[in-house]
Amino acid sequence: MRTKVTLVLVFLNVALFFFIFKFERQWITDGRQLEARRRVLGPEVSDVRWLEVTNPANNAASFTLTRQGDAWSLLRPVEWPANPHAVATILSDLRLLEHESSFNARDLAKSGQSLADYGLDKPRLKLEFRAGTATEAPTTKLELGDITKVGNRLYVRTVADDRIHVVGRALADSLALPLSQLRSDTLLTIPVFEARSLSVRSGTGAPVRLRRESDNTRWTFETPIIARASKAEVDLTINALNALHAANFNPATPPAALPAAAPSLRVSLEGNNRRETLLLGEPIGATAIPNSAATSPDVELYAQLEGRSALFTVAVPTRLLEKLRDAQDRLRERRVLDFDATKVTAVALNAPNQPPLTLQRDPAAPPDSPWQVVRRTENPTAPLQADPAAVKRLLAQLAALAATKFESDAPSAAQLENWGFNRPERVVALTLAGTATPLELQLGTDARRDAYARLSASANSIYAVNADILRELPVEPRAWRDRLVRELPAAARITALKLTDLEGGAVLLDAALDAQGAVKPATLDARLVGEIVARLRSLRARRFVQDAFADRFLFAGEERTWRYRLDTTESLPGGAGGEQTKVTTLLLSIRGGGGQQLAGVKEADALFEIEQPLLDALWKLSPAGQRDPGATK
Repeated sequence: MRTKVTLVLVFLNVALFFFIFKFERQWITDGRQLEARRRVLGPEVSDVRWLEVTNPANNAASFTLTRQGDAWSLLRPVEWPANPHAVATILSDLRLLEHESSFNARDLAKSGQSLADYGLDKPRLKLEFRAGTATEAPTTKLELGDITKVGNRLYVRTVADDRIHVVGRALADSLALPLSQLRSDTLLTIPVFEARSLSVRSGTGAPVRLRRESDNTRWTFETPIIARASKAEVDLTINALNALHAANFNPATPPAALPAAAPSLRVSLEGNNRRETLLLGEPIGATAIPNSAATSPDVELYAQLEGRSALFTVAVPTRLLEKLRDAQDRLRERRVLDFDATKVTAVALNAPNQPPLTLQRDPAAPPDSPWQVVRRTENPTAPLQADPAAVKRLLAQLAALAATKFESDAPSAAQLENWGFNRPERVVALTLAGTATPLELQLGTDARRDAYARLSASANSIYAVNADILRELPVEPRAWRDRLVRELPAAARITALKLTDLEGGAVLLDAALDAQGAVKPATLDARLVGEIVARLRSLRARRFVQDAFADRFLFAGEERTWRYRLDTTESLPGGAGGEQTKVTTLLLSIRGGGGQQLAGVKEADALFEIEQPLLDALWKLSPAGQRDPGATK
């Protein structure tokens, strides 16, 4: 039984194969032959390199196209890059041109007809194209006649075989495009990502040339100075240049001198093995045309493209013109320092008549590792923990430091002295991970206290900068010290507080706290005591007023000593279920005007202003605060 089924299946497969080979193949072949018979043009249309359209009734509508590489250009009526989309449409219509019917023009006389009956005695359009690169290669000619009375078709005559075809109107429509749609709409076509250099020359002045660095992240000036360029400004300028369009060709009133002969601006872009140059000449008429998209009007100028004779006008935004004419200043990087803040491992600060100060962190540690304050003195002290927020702000301020004006790129010795660089107000040296030489910044001031900057003592470029940067660079350790003076471990708790007036020995506050945080005696304001306890657990300075602890200090215009002592009893878990008790002392000054009160911690070698919440809570619990009508009861 299985043998019979197998034989039947084999027979059916053989029959199916015979059917496919004999009939299906023939159907496919016939279809292809039919399609080939309907195509008007043959393989010559697959590689068109030159194409010309002639309009006998309107020579201005005639045009010639040629291809070099992959780019198409107009040769007539104006020498100009062609619109690639328009050319692609024409070529596609030629390749896909099919007839509904066709007949030999030589047989027309037999039926009493002539070419005039089809509008082919005087064709509306004549099309001629050539394939391949050889100029002597044979050309293919087409003539377009009238539209059919039925079906909205078109009569086309192929000259080589003198045959008339009835085809669709798509080809006639694509060949009838106006010049404004046949020519390219743009002037410069090298996009930002491809651009390798930008050159600008204003009149007969010195050329300004910028080049993109090999890492594609920076632009630099090559001439007339060597300096960093603003990547954002250069990219915006190139985008603005690519957005320019030709306004009018062959203007009625020509300029006194062609832009190619006497350009007011010469702008060149270099890309991958290509270069484009726009030559701008004198302005037209009143020089301005309105532009609702800009705060300033555009200026319409005569223009030409280098290597092309076509004269046209172009509307250029005023801001772009100003930027190009002053490219050396407008395209320059205004940020003085160029560094990655995450790679900074040390910041050295130097000022006249003061010991140098260094902020540093472990170079091998992550960027968010702790910073230390190191004072370079004859009697060095242990490093202090630095305030991470202050260091972060410092690096941000240095990274954002920008020139308000480029003062000079070749200063004289007298200028350097006038700007304070013989004895700079500040010298900042940044050490970067993986870099042997620190990045140095010098800041000087003149007689008016205006600030100036330069990179290293050998740099020629001098920048005017905002004088506020000097206030961001104090060289006192207290300015960079961590605001956290001390912090209790999580397992520790405060069991007692005692505030004593050191002048008379009176005890102003004596409170005990149990394990649950309840305050004794109960007459005390538990909320205020809790606020004090919370602030003492993590004691922070509003600001440090001296670099070290002292028994005598200047406060509120007078030299003073400590007025109050706040003793805190702290309990820490010990071994075998026991506890360890420790008493810490916080010395306090009188309360000054403007909500100020100083505190000192001898063990931490700190003298500082306390924060406002702690100041308010201590004041409200003191006898003077309780008598204050504005105090909370």
